[in-house]
Amino acid sequence: MVKAFHIGDPNGVEVDISNYGAKILRLLATDTQGIRKDMVLGFATLEEWQTKEPYFNAVIGRCANRIKNGRFILNGREYQLPQNNGANSLHGGLQGFNAKIWDVVSHMPNSITLHYRAADGEEGYPGNLDVTVTYKVENNALSISYEATTDSPTIVNFTNHAYFNLNGEDSPSVRDHQLQVLADEYTPFDDTACPTGDILPVEGTPMDFRQPQRIADRIDDPFFAPGRGIDNNWVLRPNPSHELRLAAVLTTSERTMEVWTTCPALQVYTGNYVEANIGKSGTLYRPQNAVCLEAHNIPDAINHSNFPSPILLPNDKYSEQTIYKFS
Repeated sequence: MVKAFHIGDPNGVEVDISNYGAKILRLLATDTQGIRKDMVLGFATLEEWQTKEPYFNAVIGRCANRIKNGRFILNGREYQLPQNNGANSLHGGLQGFNAKIWDVVSHMPNSITLHYRAADGEEGYPGNLDVTVTYKVENNALSISYEATTDSPTIVNFTNHAYFNLNGEDSPSVRDHQLQVLADEYTPFDDTACPTGDILPVEGTPMDFRQPQRIADRIDDPFFAPGRGIDNNWVLRPNPSHELRLAAVLTTSERTMEVWTTCPALQVYTGNYVEANIGKSGTLYRPQNAVCLEAHNIPDAINHSNFPSPILLPNDKYSEQTIYKFS
């Protein structure tokens, strides 16, 4: 059965989580004026969550982002995944983790842990994969922790695809937001939005967000998707100790959100292809209504030996964490 679960503090951050897709249904925090707003896009009914904008605020897997031509080689064997984004495989395939009903392992006032077992061969991926995701609220922050184990070599890359608007989900645009990405490098894309394999410096390019930039001042640059917006991957600074470090800061006049993560990369997506749908508050959603800050591995890492490996082996454990901190 699909249910919603509440965690958090009415005086701080509050979050509603669904076991359908492990999605964030609502995320509320107080701004400088003492006003509480829901800062993630979404819908009012389960049917809408199932039929509109399938990735809204969901856990994405088995592999987030794109895999070129839906193909990869692992231990000498070639695997073919569903091609659901042109010739590429996107966000786990036709029925990724965003469309699964997760088991609730535990639910406490400030946390919830969900589990999903992806079967060997599901969406073309090898290995039976056990995944747990824990949402926890503390100190005005939402923490998302991912763990996974497998019984056979496989590839994994999880993220959360939350669509943020710090002015509230009923606000018409994020163009007024300021964005800072603490990354010195990025991965250029080919014409299918897959990495070419190069890792280049951001300096001297529109990808240089090391100092805060108003999104409106960059989003229309021809470097990005003309007329649509940003959908690009930054390579975060080296993290050999695998500790949480600041990856990005999103700011409006009333609120700031910091993104802390152990992951090696950050995809910024300004909702370029959001369909015109009525949201949970009656707002008509449009492209650039929100921005996604998706911490994960570099896209298509399995097909580029110079990227961090996405391979998970038996007896190893995948473990990553991302924190969205509000002030």
